[in-house]
Amino acid sequence: MRFGLFGTGPWAHLTHAPGLAAHPDVELVGVWGRNPDKAAALADEYGARAYPTVDGLIADVDAVAVALPPDVQAPIALAAARAGRHLLLDKPVAFTEAEADEIAAAVADGHLASTVFFTRRFIPEIQEFIEQARRTDGWVEARVDHVGSIYEEGNPFGASPWRRESGGLWDVGPHAVALVLPVLGPVAEVTAMTGPRDMTHLLLRHASEAISTLTLSVGAPPAAARQEAVFAGKAGVVTVPVTRWEPVEPFGRMVDELIAAAGGGPRPQLDVRFGAEVTAVLAAAEEAATTGRTVRLAR
Repeated sequence: MRFGLFGTGPWAHLTHAPGLAAHPDVELVGVWGRNPDKAAALADEYGARAYPTVDGLIADVDAVAVALPPDVQAPIALAAARAGRHLLLDKPVAFTEAEADEIAAAVADGHLASTVFFTRRFIPEIQEFIEQARRTDGWVEARVDHVGSIYEEGNPFGASPWRRESGGLWDVGPHAVALVLPVLGPVAEVTAMTGPRDMTHLLLRHASEAISTLTLSVGAPPAAARQEAVFAGKAGVVTVPVTRWEPVEPFGRMVDELIAAAGGGPRPQLDVRFGAEVTAVLAAAEEAATTGRTVRLAR
């Protein structure tokens, strides 16, 4: 499958470019970036071509991989889908429910394959845990703490403007929501509150009547950092496995799923339609935190 890579930041360097280049069934055709010099450097590193325009790269490939801020990703993804290209997107798909739904509709209309990179969900231990949890009845609650800081020395994401502006809700929030949705089901109501140091607290009532509590931050004091996810119910209190963070390996599994789906195989669970569902929850949380009201989802 011929891929075009959009983006030249840390995530493109750490994951997308090496992941695409290493995949035996992928040809990395070209790179586009908002900084032409960075695009040229990244393309040269992997024997690809730097493209001066978005449309030019879309025209030359079968699929696009996007490693860009959500508000930049969304219009590129929509243009690619309308041009008949398969989509490999990053989370969140977009900052608004309407944009995410528009992309999902274009993918459906074009009978295209799509995947969204919720990193941990492509790790086998996490996949196995989720599948077992889905087959287990009686869950009444979940708690996800995704608290840390991207502003410590050496963290490549600390200089990201969109992360600084949007914080943990939109950066690590997608990972947390993607863990609870497949087990507890769709979200019906969202309440949220923000605190100091980018601390965001979400309370989600699922259609199953189960409640999940999410604590999110990318700017917490280092001593307060923690990452844990727990489900509780008739089966007891069960902790989601802690896994090694090595993004290129799960990225490769995501590419496998996209290529298989494009060839007529099963639709990936973590496709753009699922990504749009996650975006709707996060947008509702942002509204709830801003207005102080509980927001109902109608999906």
